[in-house]
Amino acid sequence: MRSRLVLGSGSIGLPLLAEIRSDSDELVVVTDNDHQASALREDGIAVEIQDPTDRSMLDGLDIDPDTVAVTSDDPARNLAATIAAVERFPAAFVLAYAGADPTAAQLRELSSVADRVVDPAAAITDRLTQVVGGESSRVRQLQRVLRDLETMAIVTHDNPDPDAIASAVALGLLAERAGCETTLCYYGSISHQENRAFVNLLDYDLVELDPDEPAALDAFEGFALVDHSRPGVNDQLPSDLDIDIVIDHHPPRAPVEARFVDLRSGVGATSTLLVDYLRQFGVDIPEAVATGLLFGIRVDTKDFQREVSAADFEAAAHLVSRTDMDLLQRIEDPSISAETFSVIARAISNRTMEGSVLLSCVGKLSDRDALAQAADRLLDMEDVHATLVYGVLDGTIYASARARGTDIDLGEVLRDAFGQIGSAGGHADMAGAQIALGVLDSIDDREESLHDIVTSVVTDRFLDAIESRSHRLLGTVYGDSAYGPEALVGPLVESSEGDDPTGDDVDATSGTDST
Repeated sequence: MRSRLVLGSGSIGLPLLAEIRSDSDELVVVTDNDHQASALREDGIAVEIQDPTDRSMLDGLDIDPDTVAVTSDDPARNLAATIAAVERFPAAFVLAYAGADPTAAQLRELSSVADRVVDPAAAITDRLTQVVGGESSRVRQLQRVLRDLETMAIVTHDNPDPDAIASAVALGLLAERAGCETTLCYYGSISHQENRAFVNLLDYDLVELDPDEPAALDAFEGFALVDHSRPGVNDQLPSDLDIDIVIDHHPPRAPVEARFVDLRSGVGATSTLLVDYLRQFGVDIPEAVATGLLFGIRVDTKDFQREVSAADFEAAAHLVSRTDMDLLQRIEDPSISAETFSVIARAISNRTMEGSVLLSCVGKLSDRDALAQAADRLLDMEDVHATLVYGVLDGTIYASARARGTDIDLGEVLRDAFGQIGSAGGHADMAGAQIALGVLDSIDDREESLHDIVTSVVTDRFLDAIESRSHRLLGTVYGDSAYGPEALVGPLVESSEGDDPTGDDVDATSGTDST
């Protein structure tokens, strides 16, 4: 049985009683205001006409309240009543109204004895802050930029993953409400079977841009970047292109310039940020958009296991009731091609261990995306704490790395290893890199030459970078071990195609990953 005791009947007393009356099996009000006492009794509320600050009076009450609310308008009386209530009912939750114009000393003492203090001045200040500053200010700024544009290209990073795609779709929804016509764009491909199912089943309309046709960009008045932050870095836009909007959860490695910038690395997915905007704009999120955003959050946080924040959980909770769970299940369980399994098989066959680090070259690729799946699968092997799987496609070495535990930050390791000769980046436990072979790709006697080039460039640099950051993974200095090129890789045979659900690979100018 819930029981409530209300001491005093000031300006917030009556509204409070109206709220808690139906939630209480027993409700008693103590007030020394005869007029209010009569009115409350006419409403069927039990009233004691007594001084609410009198401790002896409280001793005589036949009630053992779960909650005590102190509600007069006099700060001094509220403090006295709160102290008496805490002494008389130590197990009860005591809510105290600060009253009108309390002193700083009264507020401090009241806060020291009550479980919760309601200070009207602080409440008004907090509300004003929400309205004119902080998050609301950011929302209004984004809205102004959207309303200022008639057409806009929303560009994901190259080879977009679900987080980037869903974020673009959500930003497009916000832009549409602001009267801005948008086109969702990307460079590269959407080739992983899970990502293809994601786009097709949710019926998202995305346009693949051709880097050889820059004039196509002239059709747009404005540009927005989602899930990455700089033109020409992890996309193939001109590096000097003026950007209007940037929304990303990756920490930038260089200054980011745009009319509106929201970079919050404290969340696990850019989709989380878009859910925040949709909620603050008061948008009723359509089912297809909600399903995509929830999947984007789950993929980028590795089902809430990687770099996850409270905001990610809150966003997911908001999306669950709006999500088509049956469709989400179909997206998460696509069939895997025989070619992808072939790449995984070669990665297993060609593996070499150095300490707890597993490395494997799968040879020539027809599609790079199976590398990430292979790196994921090999991480499940016993005594393996980090994996690097790599291969060659169209004159470029592509690599995907995975790690478990906190011994190493793979994003930083790959930047150390390949940042000066290509591009690399990612998260602590999931990262990618790519290095252009350039003129070396045309060398005669390609099979052996590419074999040696790939081995020396990738293997040596990767292990050197790990050694500089963590001796625990390698155990001993790898140069003194039996490690060598011929032990690492088999012949560079033609590979099968496959896809990377995490989008961890990066372009030749990028310093960030594409998740």
